[in-house]
Amino acid sequence: MKNKNSELLKQLQERLNKVEFREKPQNTGVVTVAGDGAITMNGLSEVAALEMLELERGQTALTLNLEKDKVVGIVLDDFAGVKVGDKATATGKLLSIGVGDELLGRVIDPLGIAVDGKGDVNTKKLYPIEKVAPGVIYRQPVDTPVQTGIKAVDSMIPVGRGQRELIIGDRKTGKTAVALDTIINQKDQNMICIYVSIGQKTSSTALTIDLLKKHGALDYTVIVAADAKDPAALQYLAPYAGCAIGEYFMDQGKDVLIVYDDLSKHAWAYREISLILKRPSGREAYPGDVFYLHSRLLERACRMSEEFGGGSLTALPIIETQAGDLSAYIPTNVISITDGQIFFDTDLFNAGIRPAINSGLSVSRVGGAAQTKAMKQVAGKLRLDLAQYRELQAFVQFSTDLDKETKARIDTGARMTLLLKQKQFNPYSVEKQVVVFWAGVNGYLNNVEIDKVSEFEEEYIGYMESMHAKLLKTIAKEKKLDEKMEKELKKATEEFTDGYIKRD
Repeated sequence: MKNKNSELLKQLQERLNKVEFREKPQNTGVVTVAGDGAITMNGLSEVAALEMLELERGQTALTLNLEKDKVVGIVLDDFAGVKVGDKATATGKLLSIGVGDELLGRVIDPLGIAVDGKGDVNTKKLYPIEKVAPGVIYRQPVDTPVQTGIKAVDSMIPVGRGQRELIIGDRKTGKTAVALDTIINQKDQNMICIYVSIGQKTSSTALTIDLLKKHGALDYTVIVAADAKDPAALQYLAPYAGCAIGEYFMDQGKDVLIVYDDLSKHAWAYREISLILKRPSGREAYPGDVFYLHSRLLERACRMSEEFGGGSLTALPIIETQAGDLSAYIPTNVISITDGQIFFDTDLFNAGIRPAINSGLSVSRVGGAAQTKAMKQVAGKLRLDLAQYRELQAFVQFSTDLDKETKARIDTGARMTLLLKQKQFNPYSVEKQVVVFWAGVNGYLNNVEIDKVSEFEEEYIGYMESMHAKLLKTIAKEKKLDEKMEKELKKATEEFTDGYIKRD
């Protein structure tokens, strides 16, 4: 019996000798360098880029640089409390945000934490903040309009569902105002809106929230706010967080409009992070991947084909220029990524033409595909009239002797320019825009004094609403002008114009 036990122990000993004991990979590291919101850690293994780390004192960090012997990341909240020697534990989770209908009407930060004082947002699903954009096979062409309610945009620079249309111009020229007008006009249009505030003053964000609430737009809007007081890391994450929320609704087959206000400050935040992380800097001190920063974000805007849900995500990124310089680094990058731009001109703004949209430098690469037939019928000539007006205006400033035809074209262009003026928070439905432009391009404004064009327009719309409401409803329903409608519209416009001119 004793010999048998000895033999058994010997066999067990031999087997144990053959077992290789390997050191178990540790998922906990130590902070070796901490400063300016960036931390360097040693000892971490099996971590991925953009993985969330839990720090010893309760902060959350995000991995950005994965190097051979160290991991470099950024702290997403209070980085002042992070000290050298603190433990950092890998969570195995990529950075995600809570998504769902619970977010509608709420104001959150880029980590999904409510900042509106209305209590926690109890979302039931998580979406990754970074995601590869859907491929061509999943998409369908952009052919359904996003009605902005802004005459100059809907007529000449149409935006389609799934498009990326850049809003660009100097500061204080009305870029945000147009984006907010577009959000307000989506009431009853079956469109969910997301407004991402990046690096704005807290007072500006509060004013935006108040305006949306006042016009009843907050109920279908999510606001993601990373204000100027927040760390650069949160400002960097804000647009991706907003996009992830938009993708959730798009995946439900819904139409979503997202405004990034603005991507210039987003690029600044990323430059700040990159310089802190000691990444090599290039032109204007931006890192080499600053193009990828915005391209991977804006490519996620699309219109999905019906077999993949048929939802859409329309992006309106905003870029701030310096002295109207479109050739600067970030403006040229974003212009090349987007499907067109709406350019705001400081000179037009100062001249009282508001919205101060320069129709010559603005373009929509989707074009008439995202317009109703009625709008195409009346707006085609409008752009041509304005282009001729701009050319002639530049030419005749050196000459006082004008022939009759040139003077007529200048007068028409001046009137059409005034016709495009619009007060803020005063969106126009498609049928109102169609009748106004029809009257303009068919010469009914030619006998109206230039300083009375706005008055004529206001009274004309009131007349059409009260006396020809049925015609307006028919235009809204049919979305085109047939011969019978044109005849009725001509008769109504002549009646009003004759009465208006005689009265004056």
